[in-house]
Formats: sequence, C-alpha cells, structure tokens
Amino acid sequence: MDAMSFFDALEQQYKNNLPFVVYSRPINSIIKSWLQEDDTVHKSETFTESGFLFAPFDLKQNSILFPKERCLYSEITTDSLDVEDFESTAIIQSETERIQHIDLVSKGIQSIKNNDLQKVVLSRCQTKSLQDTNPLTIFKRLFNTYSNAMVYCWYHPKVGLWIGATPELLLKVEGKRLTTISLAGTQPYQSQSVVTWTNKEFEEQQIVTDFITEQLKPYTSNINVSEVDTVRAGNLLHLKTRIISVLKDDADLKAIIEALHPTPAVCGFSKAKAKDFILNYENYNREYYTGFLGELNLKQSKTRNTNRRNVENNAYAVVKTQSNFYVNLRCMQLKDAKANIYVGGGITKASNPENEWEETVNKTATINMVLN
Repeated sequence: MDAMSFFDALEQQYKNNLPFVVYSRPINSIIKSWLQEDDTVHKSETFTESGFLFAPFDLKQNSILFPKERCLYSEITTDSLDVEDFESTAIIQSETERIQHIDLVSKGIQSIKNNDLQKVVLSRCQTKSLQDTNPLTIFKRLFNTYSNAMVYCWYHPKVGLWIGATPELLLKVEGKRLTTISLAGTQPYQSQSVVTWTNKEFEEQQIVTDFITEQLKPYTSNINVSEVDTVRAGNLLHLKTRIISVLKDDADLKAIIEALHPTPAVCGFSKAKAKDFILNYENYNREYYTGFLGELNLKQSKTRNTNRRNVENNAYAVVKTQSNFYVNLRCMQLKDAKANIYVGGGITKASNPENEWEETVNKTATINMVLN
C-alpha cells in the first residue's frame, strides 16, 4: 500500500465518523493504522484482550480498546510524508492563566514543605484556535518533526480526538522481558551549549527511578538499571534511565500497569497523595492527558536465527506476546476548531512558581510548531 491510499482510507474513516488510530513508534519509519468497523465503544478492564489501548490518567475512568478482531489493520514504511508548508502562529498566554498556574504551583510547594508529598506534577490546559483543523495533516507534520517520539492521532466519535508526540515509554513487554524508562527533568535544547543539570533535576529523576524499581519488585526479577542519560525530545532535553527486568511466571499485566501508572513523572510521590492533590486542585479534568496508549497483547513472530540462509532453523519461529504503552504527554485534544494543549511540570520543594510557568510555556511550543 502506498502513502496516498493509506491516508485516503483514514480520511474516509474520519469523514464517516468511525474510530481509528494512526501512529508511529520512536525511531521507526513504520506508520500503522487501525480502522474500527463500527462506532461501538469497547472498554478494557482486564488488559487481557488484543488490540490498541487508550487509557486515561485516572484508571477509574474508561480505558478504550480498538479490538484487533474488529479493526482493519494497515501499515506503510516511509521516512517523511508530503504535507504543505504553513506558518505557525504564536499562542497568546493569558495573564489570568499565568496567575492561576503560579497559585497552583505555590499550593503544591506548600504541601511538599508540610511533608504531605515529596513531589507533585501539576498541569494546565492551553487553548488555541485553528485555521487548519484536519487531524491527519497535523499528524503528518508531527511525524515529519518528531522522529524520536511515539506520534499518534486517535479518534473515537463518542470519546474524542487526540493527537500527540510523546517521548516517554510507560512499559514494553516482549515475552517475559519488561522494559520501562524513567524520564524527568526538563530544559530547553540549545545546540551550542554544554548541557548542565541541577541537583533538583537529578533528585526529581531519582525519585521516578526509585519508584519504578520498587513497584516492579513483586512482579519481576533481575532488575537492571542503566546510567542516567540526557535525551532530546523536540526542543526540550530530559534525563532518562532505562530499567529492564524479567517477568515472574504469575505476573499479571493489569497489576503491573496499576503498580506503575501514574508514575511520579506525571503524578508525583507518594502516588496516592499526589493523585489526590491533582484531582482536588488542578481545576480541570485531564481525561487522557498523562494516561497511556499503545499496542496490547499482540503476537509477534521472531525467527531464532538471523542468518537468512539457514532456512532449516528459520522454520522454528518464536511467537511472543508483545505490548508497548507510551505515556500520553505532549498532546492535545481537538474540539470545535480549537486545540486544547496539555502541559505540566514536576514540582519539588526547590521549585520556583514563575519558572514552572515558563516551563509549561516552553512545552506548548512542541505541539504549537505543527498548528496553524
């Protein structure tokens, strides 16, 4: 299938008000799509099904499944997509929103100083009016701009229309091997300068790493933690650690997801207290922002021998069940010719409310680059 007919099918699905997802995983030139045959809302409560999962920040709300057996699946391979040039316009930041966010962050810092919390991630929703509201055009621009992110456009007429480019893996399961990453700390990317991180940022990163390794202990063994690296996501830099472990035989995917999600990178620490603080004080519903999305329990066939001439051995393929979920960051919801852009930041006792506001402004630029 060529790119034109691939996207024609998506345009037709969208025109028919039928659910679909189109996405590309990081450092990957494969674009995949799932087109659901009708507009039924399928929910996943056990995470034992096969398909594409779209889960909210608060798992008490609905996790939506596009079931494998109810979808037409397609894929294409390409490094870039044709899309017309455009001029992005600046987002107008409102003084009221600035004051509200600074007030929210100040409350968070006070709560940390009172020893109620160690860290809390606080966010806001920024709205921008759009001239071009075609979600597939926006997806193409994101794909061309952010090769090291999970880039997606997800639509269900009864749930909403979400688009994003997230650098953050929640978890990947291949057979018995579980991989996850700890991502925290943010600074703008500047091509000429040497990158330096403060203790506040290393501390924030360590909180996330410690939380993940602790949460995985009941379900995995041989936990291996990498060195801390600096990674680039668009015009931002983050600190990243990779954590690889082996699943125990009785490990249950739902239990692992509930243990990890929401991580301190999107919620805070301790998890229950931070989540309560967010639900009480943020003053809006995150819905699927800081939730997660991705492939659920798909069978992948891998040959045992990479030498193609060894035909006899290649007959013995290993079939593994694979899942991979990405945290829904750097995302927006399209509604009524407007983009609701979601941005946030990690608050610790060393945070400065004004700087935290500026960080959210920097983060809106990641998504705004593809909007007009």
